[in-house]
Amino acid sequence: MLNSIHRFQESLNTRKEEGRLRRLTLQPEGIDFYSNDYLGLARNTEFQTLLLQSINDNPQLLSGSTGSRLISGNTDMATSVERCIAENHHFPAALLFPSGYNANLALFSTLPSRHDTVIVDEQIHRSVHDACRMSNARKVKFRHNDLNDLENLLKKQKTHCYIAIESLYSMEGDCAPIREIAALAKQYHADLLVDEAHAFGVFGNGLIEKYQLQNQVLAAVVTYGKALGVHGAAILCNETVKSYLINFASPFIYTTSAQDFQWMSIKTGYEFLEKKQELSKKLHENIRTFRNQGLKTPSSEVSPIQAIVIPDNQKLKTVQNTLSDEGFLTYAVYSPTVKEGSERIRICLHSFNTEDEILKLTRIIKELN
Repeated sequence: MLNSIHRFQESLNTRKEEGRLRRLTLQPEGIDFYSNDYLGLARNTEFQTLLLQSINDNPQLLSGSTGSRLISGNTDMATSVERCIAENHHFPAALLFPSGYNANLALFSTLPSRHDTVIVDEQIHRSVHDACRMSNARKVKFRHNDLNDLENLLKKQKTHCYIAIESLYSMEGDCAPIREIAALAKQYHADLLVDEAHAFGVFGNGLIEKYQLQNQVLAAVVTYGKALGVHGAAILCNETVKSYLINFASPFIYTTSAQDFQWMSIKTGYEFLEKKQELSKKLHENIRTFRNQGLKTPSSEVSPIQAIVIPDNQKLKTVQNTLSDEGFLTYAVYSPTVKEGSERIRICLHSFNTEDEILKLTRIIKELN
């Protein structure tokens, strides 16, 4: 055991020397420009009151599920929420998971086999990479949002292919050319898998629905810990894929189901967003205000995630510290986490940010960058 502890400590020391040591910290006081609470539902008192009323009316919602969905953990609430989700997204079926990581782990560890190839965007979420290891499928990367590179890889494959993308990328803040990728998938008889974690709620029910691509996507992951302000995820698919996951996906089979309160909060969130469409409108007004300030960014002009590249760790630290001193909470990404020269400050915009806050934030960045 001592040898293992020594090895662990050496790795931690190395990471600390490189400035990459992660630590858990409590959320500080400040103006939020770094959370994924795009529509403010995690702080929305009206939404919280609805959830509290549901608990008061049905306190059993807080009880543990007592087992996996396949044993004692399946409930009327879980199945009814899955039907609701499927109907909202115009997919034949949906399967709930405790988190987006768990959903991606189930999807990519189960559908591809050792005889398949998974072609992933180089900026795909870490959960997809972890899942591909479990599947034993061959994995190759294509350059971020590069249609030519993707097509060249598709041409070379001799096995069945899955294409894995995000509709909105969390680090770069740009959208995938999802319609063109869907067309390539169809042309080369590949299956398209899409993570809609950051697009859901920001663009209605996501970009798949916006562009009516349900029939061209084998499965999609929607997560609820971001714009919906709650927790959990769902895989959208057809009934055959759902049944296959229930039968063969280890992360589903061997996971204790979440309590009904989690599933209920998801359903309530969908209903709340339907009635409060002004939240999305306000978010996009704030995005336009930010973009109108002329900061250089690789991010999409309609994305709530705006990356400002500051190609120097020390300069980036100065910008973040100055913003912090002014009460702004932001997230800085240093090399070697990203390539040297592409260090950035990641700004997340929300429906609750004010115009004055956005103007002051961008003014500080301009002055220091």
